[in-house]
Amino acid sequence: MTINRELFDDVMVPNYAPSAVIPVKGEGSRVWDQEGREYIDFAGGIAVNCLGHCHPALVGALKEQGEKVWHLSNVMTNEPALRLAKKLTDATFAEKVYFANSGAEANEAALKLARRWALDKFGAEKSQIISFNKGFHGRTFFTVTVGGQAAYSDGFGPKPGDIVHTDYNDLAAFEALISDSTCAVMMEPLQGEGGIISPTAEFVKGVRELCDKHNALLIFDEVQTGVGRTGDLYAYQGLNVTPDILTTAKALGGGFPIGAMITTTEIAAHLKVGTHGSTYGGNPLACAVAEAAFDTVNTTVVLDGVKAKEQLFRELLNGINEKYNVFKEVRGKGLLLGGVVTEKYEGKAKEFLVEGIKQGVMSLVAGANVVRFTPSLVIPEADIREGMARFEKAVAAVVANNA
Repeated sequence: MTINRELFDDVMVPNYAPSAVIPVKGEGSRVWDQEGREYIDFAGGIAVNCLGHCHPALVGALKEQGEKVWHLSNVMTNEPALRLAKKLTDATFAEKVYFANSGAEANEAALKLARRWALDKFGAEKSQIISFNKGFHGRTFFTVTVGGQAAYSDGFGPKPGDIVHTDYNDLAAFEALISDSTCAVMMEPLQGEGGIISPTAEFVKGVRELCDKHNALLIFDEVQTGVGRTGDLYAYQGLNVTPDILTTAKALGGGFPIGAMITTTEIAAHLKVGTHGSTYGGNPLACAVAEAAFDTVNTTVVLDGVKAKEQLFRELLNGINEKYNVFKEVRGKGLLLGGVVTEKYEGKAKEFLVEGIKQGVMSLVAGANVVRFTPSLVIPEADIREGMARFEKAVAAVVANNA
């Protein structure tokens, strides 16, 4: 059998349009394709590979657990799940954990819990969910409707009801929308897919205060920002605002599929036995790998290193920009960074990604106007410099193509 990009078109549902490049091996922050060509990975599987590729701690955990127990279902609990849950609660505001397989499922659980909490405590009329334009919370029908990008949720029939949106960082508009009928507010503490947009301190503090005023739960979607991505273990810790519910996935498993919803004992009590569940949630293999990832990331050395690497990324990106003037700003926090293209390149962010692949560097986009970087949290300085040298060649090519 010949394995190539054409086979994708033959056998896969056409909802993706992947690159012609097929990686077959990864080590650290470098990846090799079928032809043996090397790439420096500034994409990290979209903020997933927090320790790069084939990190020894993760490989070791997978091998060890793989010779013990693979799957039990939640008819029984398991040791890796309990260890990971304990570490999550010890390191955060939370007291209870629910495991899922993905960020969307963690968000689905958070939204269902918020609705059930409001029903139990206040009655059926308190059901409104507020979220923010350009937000992204997953691809289930509930989460994609809560997400603030109608293009992702249109065209599938009637949407779940009582969900409204307002602009991120517009506290006055949010205050005008929230009421005693609001059961929950879901927000990213830094919008990822929407363009790498950080909240102002006033906005995030104001959202928390208004949620308290109206007895609404504040849900932080930390699927992309969590597990060290911003230089804090979770982004809320750097904002000095504590949510009622937090969701985490992506980097939580370092590449192995796992998600979690964490919350307080009082709120968690409303998901009584039988109200929600998951066949694979809390899978021993996933939890063992996630525990190893969590232990590795949750150290002063790694978290402080993220902040230092952010400064190097910014310095090198600004140096490139001084030569080519393609970005009007570099925004974000930690190793969740976005270069916002100038008016000349509006709608053309993907050209930088495509040219980057040709030069041996992998990056991402966040919408049509932002080039996104989400590398390994432990990427060596030498790889950052080499990757940026390759990215500069990609920028030069885009500039030449648009001359």
